[in-house]
Amino acid sequence: MTDERLADRALVHLRRLCVDIASRPTGSPGNQAATAYLADVFAELGCDVAAPRFDCLDWIDGEVWLEAGGGRFAAAAGPYSPGCRVTAPLAVASAVEELEAGGLAGRVVLLRGDVAREQLMPKGFSYYNPERHRRIVRALEAARPAAVVAATGRDPGLAGGLTPFPLLEDGDVDIPSVYLTEADGERLAGLAGEDAKLTSDARRFPSWGCNVVATRGAGRPRRVIVCAHVDAKLGTPGALDDAAGVVTLLLLAELLAAPGSDGDGDLAVEFLAMNGEDHYANPGERAYFAANEGRLADVVLAINLDGVGYREGRDAYSTYGCSSELEASVDAAMAAEPGLAPGPPWFQGDHAVFAMHGVPALAVTSERVEALMAAVIHTAADTIDLVDPRKLVRLATALRGLIGRLAVGA
Repeated sequence: MTDERLADRALVHLRRLCVDIASRPTGSPGNQAATAYLADVFAELGCDVAAPRFDCLDWIDGEVWLEAGGGRFAAAAGPYSPGCRVTAPLAVASAVEELEAGGLAGRVVLLRGDVAREQLMPKGFSYYNPERHRRIVRALEAARPAAVVAATGRDPGLAGGLTPFPLLEDGDVDIPSVYLTEADGERLAGLAGEDAKLTSDARRFPSWGCNVVATRGAGRPRRVIVCAHVDAKLGTPGALDDAAGVVTLLLLAELLAAPGSDGDGDLAVEFLAMNGEDHYANPGERAYFAANEGRLADVVLAINLDGVGYREGRDAYSTYGCSSELEASVDAAMAAEPGLAPGPPWFQGDHAVFAMHGVPALAVTSERVEALMAAVIHTAADTIDLVDPRKLVRLATALRGLIGRLAVGA
């Protein structure tokens, strides 16, 4: 198949995931439709396909009304927050010590300043959870407010391009929470002691999702895992984050299935559409690593694609826990295709989880990932016009070359 035809196929897949389905939060109907679509395409390409289910929470945001002092404030529900209908005195806290001091039970508490400067990691998130975040969440739960209103600004490292950002994104916290701008937070703080009325129609409920695990050459003694995450935040088409990565998996599977392909020798190739990278509980990652406990010693390399194919700049790659010989193979394969270059390490992706499990890992993202995180990722602006399908073809071609270099007897 020609590169032009593959680029056309890439655009078909992107449109299916980001336009036809569009909304893909883990556990949502759109997410379930996306994983079914991927399973069907991988099966058509001759892969052995499994789609093991896991339980998770789905969530609907609904409308938010926040009133105080005779005025209304624009606010949005914190993801996975329960809804509420509360009228209570307004209290303000800007430091964790103020939360720990008590006296906030039954109140609507406005969090601003230092205590709201960065998005709090979910309390059950085991891969990364600073003590400062855990302390704030513990203090909030002990304080027992009726609801939380967070005044926030920018936190691209954790919240992407959302401004303001949700301070709490945690289905394990049962305190209703909403968020608004720092400017509105300053205005609201002037009404401390007055009654605040908060209505949120947000709703969370049990659902299910699945990873899609498609294997070429099942039963071979070694394997390469190539992964990307199929889910996306609510409210974003998730083209760069991470439909483009998932589409690259499909392109690579098509290249390896093409007549006249050299084969993969002793190497199985596992295409993994991980589900839950952008979900507070990371259910897909947890389910996958639980199922693979004690079974990762045969993995030669785990490759994670996230944020690839941006129309501007190059795709950048970085390695984690790789031997010098493995790094040399990566460098040679990437150098064979234009538009790919070494980049600095970054850790906000599934490659980091593989590395934590002792698996050599390779990550590919845009060299402009920091700018994308600050303005595009997790927002409605993450649309397919930002993706160059030809770059996805070049990346898939480079990965095919890398797999050929790693295979013995190909």
